[in-house]
Amino acid sequence: FGSTMISETARRRFDALIGRYPEKRSALIPLLHEVQAEVGHLSPEAVDWVAGYLGLSPADVMSVASFYDMLSLEPTGKHLIYVCQNLTCTLLGAERLIRHLESRLGVRIGETTADGKITVKRMECLASCGTAPSIQVDGVYHHHVTPEKLDALLDALQRD
Repeated sequence: FGSTMISETARRRFDALIGRYPEKRSALIPLLHEVQAEVGHLSPEAVDWVAGYLGLSPADVMSVASFYDMLSLEPTGKHLIYVCQNLTCTLLGAERLIRHLESRLGVRIGETTADGKITVKRMECLASCGTAPSIQVDGVYHHHVTPEKLDALLDALQRD
């Protein structure tokens, strides 16, 4: 990873993003999202690049990148499934959904399928307690999820 791996279009997007904030460092989280979207995950090299770009230390950037569930320090699959694990979702079946995902996909939570298509992770809260259990697939929320609904979603992802 390095400035040569960032496309000119992405660099212009990053510059425009930085311009919306009073200080460069204020754009850290949005920039981490953008870099992750551009290259797939936040490798040590990507973290170093962001630090240099914003004038921060790599430790400052890593402390933020490692804190948030939605930021990935390791490569992820083409599709990313987050299972909400807050109290409401857990009480209404989140753990059953996790066991179902692990069994169906042959991975443990936090892992990616052998074909590289699907990564499954826990998310502390998806802010949808009234529709629990909830999951997020590639940024799209799914509510009142059952193993049957999950199977239909997985079938669609595996065809993609």
